[in-house]
Amino acid sequence: MPGGRLTQQERQRIALGLADDLSYAEIARRLDRPTSTVTREVMRNGGLAAYRADLAHRATERRARRRKKTTTAPDPGTPPQTHGRDAEAVRAYEETFATVFMQSGLPRMTARVLASLYTTDAGSLTASELAGRLRISPASASKAVTFLGSQGLIRRERDDHRRERYVVDDDVMYQSTMASARATAHLGDIARQGVGVLRPDTPAATRLENIARYVDFVSESIARAADQAREIPHTTPGGTSDGAP
Repeated sequence: MPGGRLTQQERQRIALGLADDLSYAEIARRLDRPTSTVTREVMRNGGLAAYRADLAHRATERRARRRKKTTTAPDPGTPPQTHGRDAEAVRAYEETFATVFMQSGLPRMTARVLASLYTTDAGSLTASELAGRLRISPASASKAVTFLGSQGLIRRERDDHRRERYVVDDDVMYQSTMASARATAHLGDIARQGVGVLRPDTPAATRLENIARYVDFVSESIARAADQAREIPHTTPGGTSDGAP
């Protein structure tokens, strides 16, 4: 049974196996690797729905380079960890989280900033803290948070020292979901405008009307579900919020 790190070719075979809906055990058997190796590889790099061989290989190479650096001295870019967390595991998870955001359409730097904010206990960082944590320039951090703010994914506030902080709190996901529902509904409005332009009862107009009906249903369902679930982020697992069950 071969040992050592997975090769890029093996990662590509894992991705193909997942695409073919093979189990971890079957993929591992075909690679002559332990099932735990394949399971850990996929879960560390985006999970079943988001695993990408090229991204996983680059992430592994970055982790290997960082491990070599930390054998002689602590990495000054690694933020101190609390609650007994493993700094390397936290950093690897942030990369996985950022990869999922990238696959949903966010630019790489913006995805890294959002993942970093979500994985802080405070849920907020200043531009300077983001730059130090991610080892990027303040200008890059500023550009990323400006985009995230325009999408309703973060909000800004001033702390006691009048510093601007960028925040992901319990209500940001709700606001983001509602913004998405509104954007989806707008697509339906535009599609329905085309019905009159292309003349009702023509094939093209019928297609657009069906798109509009579909989009109306989806956007209304998203908004309704978001309203029903709005209190969930304000509760602790198994707990309650404001007396709600």
